[in-house]
Amino acid sequence: MCMPNMTLSIPAGLHEKMKKYSEVKWSEVARKAIKKKVDDLEMLEKLTSQSKLTEADVAEISGKINKEISKKLLS
Repeated sequence: MCMPNMTLSIPAGLHEKMKKYSEVKWSEVARKAIKKKVDDLEMLEKLTSQSKLTEADVAEISGKINKEISKKLLS
C-alpha cells in the first residue's frame, strides 16, 4: 500500500525528549494519533448531523451541566 508522506515540525525540546526513546516508532505513534482524531471527528459529525438542537440549545444545556457540576464540586 502506497502511503503519502507528511512532514511536521516539533519543538526542539520535545525532539530531545523523543530521542531518549529510540525504540519507539514515532511515525506510528503519530499515525495512530491522527487516525484517532479523524475517527473522533467523524463520530462527532455523524452525531451532530442527526441532531435537531440549535447552537443556542447546546449552549443552554452545556451551561446547565456546568452549573450542576460546579454545585457538586463545591458541596
